[in-house]
Amino acid sequence: MKRLFIAFLPLLCLASCCKAPSEVTLGRDALMDKIKGGWAGQTIGVVYGAPTEFKHQGTIIPDSQPIEWRDGIVRYWWDKKPGLFDDVYNDLTFAEAFQQMGIDATADSLAMRFAYADYHLAHANQAGRYNVRQGVMPPMSGYWMNNPHADDLDFQIEADFVGLMAPGLMPEAMEISSRVGHIMNSGDGFYGGAFVAGLYSAAFVCDDPAKILDMALEPIPEESTFWQCVNDVRVLHRKYPKDWKRTWFEILKKWGADTGCPKGVFLSFDIDAKINSAYVAIGLLYGEGDFGKSIEIATRCGQDSDCNPATVGGVLGVARGLSGIPARWREPLEEIWYLDFEGTDVSLDKGSHYSFDQALQFIERAGGKVDETNVTIPQRKAEVLPLEQNFTNTYPVMRDQKDAWMSEDYEFDFDGNGFVIWGNLVCLRGISANYADRVSKKHVGSEVFALAEQNDDYVAEVEVWIDGALDQVSILPMRGTSRKLEPAWKYCMPEGHHIVRMIWRNPKPEEYLLRINAIQYYSENPVIK
Repeated sequence: MKRLFIAFLPLLCLASCCKAPSEVTLGRDALMDKIKGGWAGQTIGVVYGAPTEFKHQGTIIPDSQPIEWRDGIVRYWWDKKPGLFDDVYNDLTFAEAFQQMGIDATADSLAMRFAYADYHLAHANQAGRYNVRQGVMPPMSGYWMNNPHADDLDFQIEADFVGLMAPGLMPEAMEISSRVGHIMNSGDGFYGGAFVAGLYSAAFVCDDPAKILDMALEPIPEESTFWQCVNDVRVLHRKYPKDWKRTWFEILKKWGADTGCPKGVFLSFDIDAKINSAYVAIGLLYGEGDFGKSIEIATRCGQDSDCNPATVGGVLGVARGLSGIPARWREPLEEIWYLDFEGTDVSLDKGSHYSFDQALQFIERAGGKVDETNVTIPQRKAEVLPLEQNFTNTYPVMRDQKDAWMSEDYEFDFDGNGFVIWGNLVCLRGISANYADRVSKKHVGSEVFALAEQNDDYVAEVEVWIDGALDQVSILPMRGTSRKLEPAWKYCMPEGHHIVRMIWRNPKPEEYLLRINAIQYYSENPVIK
């Protein structure tokens, strides 16, 4: 087997105190070592947190619960659950796209590459993919009025590649983030990815986790709830420097309520970008630069407990370099380093070389120097990003648990200024003749319906009438990669009483039903107790 790890190569000029030099010089080999460390650290974090992903929602993973790391564990999860690596293969998709289309690839061209990648997506990623496939291009594909998941953490978990291609180049990292992040996110969801890109970029020129965190927050608008949430971690760390669990608890009390994601509003599930980025910040600050300690804390914060330690591991992997990641953590990666991820033609090894090549181009474009031995990276501050805030004057006020099935039409009414339906199109192939009776009893067990085959080309068309007027026709493909996550939604309506009726234009009730799990209602008036 090829050996992917290289001996430690010292940096030629890295200000460990993380002051603001006008330029930073690295050896080319050291630059590659850091890029490999970023890809490796991210993948390690994904695998480490795999067993606990979203199993601890609103709770800390207790110290009494062991989290396994051993030889062979990376290959085990590689074979068992390829979809676990979604943040890594999304990253690699974009790294490959920039490599093939050039570092000036447009948002639209990147969106098309992303939308037609052949792998499973969820939440904001799938909502953005659906929009692009329907002709809604960025930034509107990630805009919250078109995407109920706009504040979810999707761009956050796949923005690592941005910092790797813009090492120490914060302005470039923010510009690339703006091109990519609005494909699937906006507002706090976009800031989550810009923040992660900034963490990686800063880690090339600084090895102090606290300073890296400060540098990554500088381009995020202080008026945003994202900045305020992550900044609270800094404030609480100063108040409770030895007690990460107290900081976690205070963050949960203040920020632990999802506003947008239909799967999380008024429930314990929280895929919101700002609170999960806060868990990244907790791991970085309380881990004190120790690789294992840092990813363990980020994991034990719960919620997206594979992606958050992946970010922490990737940032520290850049700061320390691949050669600086302890052997017990990095060696299990050797079994998959040269293997292509599911649905891609890219491996960690290929991705590392793509990132290295792109980094050299961006360094030269920024006015830096590249020669056969060293690279010199100019240091400039990024401008603060424009303020984006989702769900303005749109407060969740009720989760109406329906557990209903629609075969031809469905009607509901509510008081407020918006709604979103949490449900999905269901294929009924292969069930017994008494399925109608079971459905009438609201039986939702797995035996009632079969998952649609990936080659199912049926597309439902559902008219959505609001207060007697046709508002939209919802297009619902059965095919998994083309699916629409929520059957219908509408925000920013006039505050008041509304009647919504849905009519299925092309029903096939013997084969397909629309499951309506719950409907969330919004108002311009928050519920205050």
